Amino acid sequence: MSSPIAELEPLSRAATGLGFAVHSVEVTVDGEPVVSAAVPGLGVHAPHRMYSISKTVTGLAVGLLADEGRLSLDDAVTSHFPEFGPCHPWVEATTLRHMLSMLGPHAATTYKLFEGGWLESYFTVPPTHPPGTGFTYDTSASYVLAALVERVAGTSLVDYLRPRLLDPLGASEHVRFLTGPEPVSHGGSGLICTPRDLLLLAHLLLDDGVGDGARLLPADYLRAATTVQADTAMHTWGAPFRGGYGYQFWLPPQGGFLMFGLGGQIVYGDPEHRLAVVVTADTQPVQGGDQRLLDLVLRHLVAPLVEQSTGRPATGLRPASTEAETELSWPLPAHDAAHAVPTTGRFAACADDAWPGDLELDVTADGGTLRSPSDDWSLELVCGAATPQPFGPESRPAVVTAGWAAPRTLDVVCWVVDDELAVVRLRLHVGEDGTITARGQGFGETFDPRWTFCGAYRSGGDLTLHAR
Repeated sequence: MSSPIAELEPLSRAATGLGFAVHSVEVTVDGEPVVSAAVPGLGVHAPHRMYSISKTVTGLAVGLLADEGRLSLDDAVTSHFPEFGPCHPWVEATTLRHMLSMLGPHAATTYKLFEGGWLESYFTVPPTHPPGTGFTYDTSASYVLAALVERVAGTSLVDYLRPRLLDPLGASEHVRFLTGPEPVSHGGSGLICTPRDLLLLAHLLLDDGVGDGARLLPADYLRAATTVQADTAMHTWGAPFRGGYGYQFWLPPQGGFLMFGLGGQIVYGDPEHRLAVVVTADTQPVQGGDQRLLDLVLRHLVAPLVEQSTGRPATGLRPASTEAETELSWPLPAHDAAHAVPTTGRFAACADDAWPGDLELDVTADGGTLRSPSDDWSLELVCGAATPQPFGPESRPAVVTAGWAAPRTLDVVCWVVDDELAVVRLRLHVGEDGTITARGQGFGETFDPRWTFCGAYRSGGDLTLHAR
């Protein structure tokens, strides 16, 4: 096969139109690079939160321990955590195999329903059904599996995997897991690594667990992990998720394997066509954005390459070129300088209990500064551009975009890119009477909910214009 360059423009254009950011894209065919692109500041070698892709890595660690004879997939999970007994009979009947295939006894993630420890929650929250009777996507099961790995191995999840998988694979030093409150490696959502690390893992899986002539993953476990163990026909995320579930792998109807994390973290492998795709993103501002991104990836990246490999006329491809684009762009708000209202001054909230308590603006048609002195945050704005800068009182790394998107209306978007991906969208309308109407939307698993707000702000005079 020649080395085509998959056309990224349709994917990028659609993502921008939907309002989310694609951080990186890597595509290989038979191990040869087809696409390697990223937004400025987040290259394919930069650490990135991978969310539920963590589950697959945790599952591989369980498989390695089973291959070493240190546990059995048919072990009852309670046999490894006797301190939480006695448990409900349905929990007592739950095996590691049930948990790997999301056939456990809980209908939802238990630590979200429990005020105590995350690990304890799995054994304490009343189960809803017998294990093995239905697919229920449960991140707490993967968290317990990570705790199990660390208990049996006597070390952290990453330290167990380092000599067995990560180092032989050539994975970066950036691989780590955030921990839960116990602390236990968050095997359900806490993985941080580089996109290239995931590409190396995808290649290993395409090669049946053999890297550089050495078997790194047990063949029997890997075969079972990528075979349907659970029927997912009732799952509501869309067609790619209804082909079944293996051991911490999604198995799309068209074949291959899929790892999928919140915000649009995607690893897709097609062994038949020797195709690997890794995408990182933040789709949180868009309802169902991660599923929409997966649909775009399958349509614009996977389908054209599969068509070419089968000899059918390929769509969405262009010839290989030394001029190939290797940089993605941050999505920018619409901007028309004619909409701008240059504004300078400090504006206090009209409502007594408003957050933020004040806004300080120094903005023109080109950008400027937006601050809240009372709440200790400041943003530097460049209209029509993306500017890296610290965000919020914690100085979290972020990229900020801005634009005068409508008459008298300034839009600002802050993309936070540290251990937790988060997004803040702000819209400020400058009224003809000088009143600033500000709206905020905050997105992120544990992000400060105060960023979702709506309020009016005035400079001087009577600030108490709100209804009483």
